[in-house]
Amino acid sequence: MTFKQLQAAAEAVLFASGEPLEIEKLAQVLEIDVENAESLITTLADSYVERESGLHIVKMANKYQICTRKEYSEQIRNVLDLKRNAPLSSAAFEVLAVIAYNQPITKAYIEQVRGVDCSGVISTLCQKGLIEEVGRLELPGRPLIYGTTAEFLKCFCISSLDDLPDVPQFSEKENAQQEELEEAENEKVEYEEKLKETEETEEAEE
Repeated sequence: MTFKQLQAAAEAVLFASGEPLEIEKLAQVLEIDVENAESLITTLADSYVERESGLHIVKMANKYQICTRKEYSEQIRNVLDLKRNAPLSSAAFEVLAVIAYNQPITKAYIEQVRGVDCSGVISTLCQKGLIEEVGRLELPGRPLIYGTTAEFLKCFCISSLDDLPDVPQFSEKENAQQEELEEAENEKVEYEEKLKETEETEEAEE
């Protein structure tokens, strides 16, 4: 890749990361050395300054992160408040119900139940304070698990999760579908464990 292409790739990686990223990690994913990676970031930071961008790059020890400028904090806060106060969509209610009745639960399980990607909905529910990350599963990749919050109880006027209405009884067909979902989840976990064992074996042989 050309220098500009590498710079664009570095910008994309930093943006997608969403948190401070080690310069060594950035160099690794771009397949360049650390010195060149730092040069890319420095040039990118200078370009933000030159065009008076609303973004800038912050350095923290050996990590870098793309951040918004504090001059625009009020506008950003107003937008986030508007988003936070917007009514929930039907999709959000569905995801919230799945989490409430099955917590702690992974994003992958939620998506298996609904059959669609739920990243945006989960992010919205987190922003509204209705759900939160409650830990990670001790499985390959250590996926995040989610649960409801005290704000959830407050919004739905219940004192505890025990006050949630009972789940309607499923028909035999629906029960079979639920069993298939659980079986698929177990197969996924087994596959990831076997994949990890294979990778570890290959590394040991090398």
